[in-house]
Amino acid sequence: MKYHPIINRDVKTRTLTPAARTNTLRPAFILLATGVLLTALILWISVPDTAKATRHDAAGGSIALTLPQAPTAAGQPVITDSKASTLTLPAIEQLTVAEPVEPATVWQEITVKRGDTLAGIFSRLDISPQQLQALLDKGGAIKNLKKIYPGQVLRIASSAEHGLEKLHYPIDKLSTLEISRSNEGFDVSTSHRTPESREKHASGVINSSLFLAAGKAGLSDNLTMELAGIFGWDIDFALDIRKGDEFTVLYEDQYIDGEFIGHGDILAAEFVNNGRRYQAVRYTDSGGKTDYYSLDGKSMRKAFLRTPVEIARVSSRFNLKRKHPILNKIRAHKGVDYAAPRGTPIRATGNGKIVHRGKKGGYGKTVVLQHGTKYSTLYAHLSNYRKGQKVGSRVKQGDIIGYLGSTGLATGPHLHYEFRINGAHRNPLRVKLPGAEPLKEKYQDDFNRKAEALLAQLDLVRSVQLASNETR
Repeated sequence: MKYHPIINRDVKTRTLTPAARTNTLRPAFILLATGVLLTALILWISVPDTAKATRHDAAGGSIALTLPQAPTAAGQPVITDSKASTLTLPAIEQLTVAEPVEPATVWQEITVKRGDTLAGIFSRLDISPQQLQALLDKGGAIKNLKKIYPGQVLRIASSAEHGLEKLHYPIDKLSTLEISRSNEGFDVSTSHRTPESREKHASGVINSSLFLAAGKAGLSDNLTMELAGIFGWDIDFALDIRKGDEFTVLYEDQYIDGEFIGHGDILAAEFVNNGRRYQAVRYTDSGGKTDYYSLDGKSMRKAFLRTPVEIARVSSRFNLKRKHPILNKIRAHKGVDYAAPRGTPIRATGNGKIVHRGKKGGYGKTVVLQHGTKYSTLYAHLSNYRKGQKVGSRVKQGDIIGYLGSTGLATGPHLHYEFRINGAHRNPLRVKLPGAEPLKEKYQDDFNRKAEALLAQLDLVRSVQLASNETR
């Protein structure tokens, strides 16, 4: 029996033109190509060891994909022709994955104005008070932020997303506080600039006072005080200075970017007092210890300062038969009185411990220091004590312990100073003071070489000064 196909004669057929066929097949072709491409990419990604891609031309060449061949049940590949496993596709432009974009950081220079506070500056920059508090809570170097003053320039970087990003605060001309945001909050560090040092010199002759002569020679008040401090263990600048005394100083000036920012250290100095010559050289050993030494390696420092008040006038000397100016009777004056303006700082003459701090009869407000088991010093007629100290507190040589006044039996503002050895009073102006630790022998040769060069410069400066004086 033959079967004939059933034809619905009501269905009309039509013949498509070539152009129409092309338009009809194009969507199907695109769909097929897309499917092949996706399949190839999936296989290439899942089997990286067998699927290889070679880009021939980024400007319009082709990409050849070698696809893995599926094995048969016997473990043999179905396709044996190597060409059959290579599919050539239209070139695909390389895709670039964009990195996360950080929020825009804006740096601003803020000049501190009168009445400005850090909170106000942060508020103007839309930085939250919480961030400011988080900074201040860190303490340490951050405390410098509480000291802003008019004219300072702060560099602050902020963003809309995170608020404060970075902050640079100039602590001084050499140091800058640097703050930057981190995942843990804020990182804080301090950067330091090294200034350029230039050697300078000065020389002068005293006619009336050290300060006037030093100022005329070009020394600042600070350098003058430093000069007095170097020789202050051997020379009483309130008592021993004579007309005609001479000084010569070799020191450093410091510069940043060619701008003078201040004086540095005194490198070497000479002082001629009443015909006696004193010389001192600054030296730093390999351990980092810095001190001033005489030419024989002895420290210029002593265990005690000669005077507790810098640049004052001796108004009353050590005298066991003195007539008291108020009591009007003979009463031994077992110390030295230094007259100076009320409020002048009083310094501990040696390292020690406060054993008395309070009123003491006619002494008024008094501080007594114990220096080991052998020495003690007394400071009387103070107007006030330094805050933060008490009986039992330890102080170092040069520390301020109070301020000059006229409490107790005093006719005017002055300091009464006593020096005792094993409880016995000694004349503070004439007592032989114990020396400090000398230079270690292993540094002596190096010190001698450096000291010789510095002293040669001092000799040259002095010679030039003498020649200048003779031509006037």
